[in-house]
This record gives sequence, C-alpha cells and structure tokens, in this order.
Amino acid sequence: MRDDPSPAADPRRVDAELLRVGLILQLGALAPLLDTTIVSVAIPQLAEAFSARVSEIQLVNTGYLLAFAMVVPLVGWAIERYGARTVWLVSLLLFLAGSVLCGAAWSLPSLVVARVVQGAAGGMVFPVMQTILARVAGEQRLGRAMAILAVPGQLGPIIGPTLGGVLVASLGWRWIFFVNVPICLIAVAASRRGLAPDTRDPARRLDVTGLALLVPAMAVLVYGLTQTEAGGRWPGVTSVVCVGLGLILLLLFVRHALRRPAPLVDVRLLRVRSLASASTVVFCTQAALFGAMFVLPLFYAQAYRLDTLSIGLLLAPQGLGAMLAMPLVGVLVDRIGARPLVLAGIVLAALGTLPFALAGPDADRLSLAVGLGVRGLGLGAAVIPVIAATYWGVPAGDYPGATTVFNIVQRLGGSFGVAVLAAVLQWQLGAGRGGGVPEAEAFANTFWWTIGFTVLTLLPAVFVPARRKRARLPARTA
Repeated sequence: MRDDPSPAADPRRVDAELLRVGLILQLGALAPLLDTTIVSVAIPQLAEAFSARVSEIQLVNTGYLLAFAMVVPLVGWAIERYGARTVWLVSLLLFLAGSVLCGAAWSLPSLVVARVVQGAAGGMVFPVMQTILARVAGEQRLGRAMAILAVPGQLGPIIGPTLGGVLVASLGWRWIFFVNVPICLIAVAASRRGLAPDTRDPARRLDVTGLALLVPAMAVLVYGLTQTEAGGRWPGVTSVVCVGLGLILLLLFVRHALRRPAPLVDVRLLRVRSLASASTVVFCTQAALFGAMFVLPLFYAQAYRLDTLSIGLLLAPQGLGAMLAMPLVGVLVDRIGARPLVLAGIVLAALGTLPFALAGPDADRLSLAVGLGVRGLGLGAAVIPVIAATYWGVPAGDYPGATTVFNIVQRLGGSFGVAVLAAVLQWQLGAGRGGGVPEAEAFANTFWWTIGFTVLTLLPAVFVPARRKRARLPARTA
C-alpha cells in the first residue's frame, strides 16, 4: 500500500492494484453491511427467543449503533499509530468474534454485549476501507476508487432482507450471525495476502483528553437522537438532555483540538474547502437517505400490509439505481470534477422522492419503484463525488484525519435524519396533534420533509470544488 500515489498512474483507468485492493476491501465490508439489514429482519424472532418486549430487544440495535459511532474518532489515530492494514485486520477479526458470540448468545444481555463488539468492529471497517482506497488511488483516481467503496453499501439493503428472511425461516435466528463467519475468514485471508504493510508512526501518542471528550459526545448524541426516534413525544426529555450534553462535549473537544498540536481528530483540516463542503453535503444527504430508509418500510407496511421480505424487495430499486450510477459517476468525477455531478444528483434524488410525497392510499407500486430507482441514481451521483472531493487539497499524510472527520459527520447526519423524520411522522399520526391526520397524508407530509432535506443540500453543494486542487496545508506532524 502506498501513502503517496505514483505520479505515473494513469488517471484514465483502474489499474490492477486498485481493482485488486478494492475487491478485497469490498469483501471485508460485506459482512458488516449485510448484518445491519439481516438483524432488522429478525427482531420479532429475537424477541420471541428471549421472551423480551420489542422495546427491550431494540437494545440489540441501539448497542450496535452506539458502539459503531463511539469507535469512529479513534480510527484515524489507530491508522497512524499501527498502520491501516493492521487496523483493517483487527476490525475483521473483531467482527468475526462478535458474530460468533452473537450466534452463541444464551440471554438478551449476552446478545447485546456481543452486538456492541460487532458495532465497534463495524465502526472501524468503513473509515479504514475509505483511507486505504484513497491512498492507493491518489487524487487523480479518487472518483473511481470511491465508486468501488460504494458498492457494498448498495448490495447490503438489496441482499440483506432477502437473505435474512431465508436464514430465519430455514435455519433459525442464530444463523443470521453465523453467516458472517465464512465471509470474515475469507476476507482476513485475502487481506493478509493482498494488502501490503503500510507506514506507521509508533511515536504517535493518544490524545486522552480528546478521547474523553469526543467519544462520550458521539455516544450521547447518537443515543439522544435514537431516543427521539423511539419516543412518543417530540422531542422527549431524555433526547433533549442527551443531545444538549453531546453538543457541549463536542464544542469542548473542538476548543481542545484547536489548542493541541496533534489532537485525536484534527478539526483544523476543515479549513480545506473541499473537506468542509463535502462534510456539510454528506450530513444533509445522509439525513435524507437514512431518514427515508426509516420511513419507507413503515410506509409499505402500513399502506400495503406487506411482510418484511416483500418490503425489502420493493426497496431494492433504490440500491439498483445507485449501482447503475457508480461506474459512470466514478469516471466522470475524475474527468469533469465533482460539483456538477453533486448538483445533478441532488435534483434527481428530490424528483425520485416526489411520487411518495404525492402518493395516496391507492398509489401505483410501479411508479413508486421507478421513483426509488431515480432516487437511488441521484444519491449515487451525489455521494460518490462528495467522498472523492473530501481528499482534494488534503495532504496525503492527513488522509486518516480527513476520513475520521468525514465519517463523524456522516454518522451524525444519518442519526439526525432518522430522528427528525421519525418525530415528524409521529407528530403527523397524532402523537402531538390531538388526533393527527389520515395515515396516507401523514406519510406524504413526512416525505415532503425528506425532499426538503435533499433540496437543502444544494446550498453547501455549490461550494464543493468543481476540480481537484493541490494540497495547500502542510501535513500535520505529531
């Protein structure tokens, strides 16, 4: 693996090394991505197996999400200290161990603890994958590299619900975790052979004060937003307290990081226009994406009374649309720049959501499927250039730090979108409006909020650089 890409690399093609590394990383990322959707399918079976209420069994997902968010701030430091290849292998082995523990769980508390282990591993997988691909590709081929990065993210929602339904029905709930074992073993073997050791800085010290501020900040922010999703009021006292405390801790961390030469996460990197604008855009797009992914299954379940497997298949057009966008968008980013693609993608995503905002109780499924396909095409066209533009102007030595900043914003954006749209839907259905409105109208109004999130993304998207520029900040030293 290279820290500094070779200037001789041909920007017009994906060479053998980038393709090989990309395939290895895709394999490693597949298990965590499948796991999220597979587990969601099995929630009723888990509740029955452990004689738990739905509110109690939700700890299985809440623990995963909290661990997933809390570990992200540590990834950049770990990559610099131990090397990206080492952190990647550790994350895969940790996810393997968590999967085995989940499958062997004998009680609900043991399952929650095992899911925390899985979440911590999954939280490391994606930032490390992003850093490795960026280093191998270099700035000239970041578009193609980030298109490779996005593939597992689209396969998960398509394959996960179907595979989860089959496994639960035929083999039982334990196999939704055991299925990760062969995937992780193959990924570890391929990574050991196919990923070269990279540079590391044994003298890189851990910013303990930053760790004590940022990790709890991420935990209480995500938990507070999760509580908004689950609660009946908008917002509940718990969510307000947690979000407020999280924001205070986050501001204290920023103050600390600006005063320290080598903080846990270097917020000074946000002075790079590409990273600042890309982070803002990804916050909005993740809010729109994950918020809609929370509302869409509920819409299909309540409007058409469909089971989980059927809903998963109906949601597949969004992933298929995004996958169709990837090859072309990856090439175009490297040739024409990011801004025009991001703007066009945002408009397409908004237009694709419009059929749901206009849908009545007898909406045609085909038109909704076409809308989801267009929405996926737009999101793919917008997100891939944004990830690529994250590194434009950032010194290669600061790629781990830029990746950490980007992923923190990405996690918070997704949680924020789910929380807001869940609260809006609850309010529309009657939690805060005295009797509410008809169900079809409540969902339509909520989808208008999704369109609002999407259109709002146009503002920061204007500041995404049209072309990549050379790094202007010196690489940070410990």
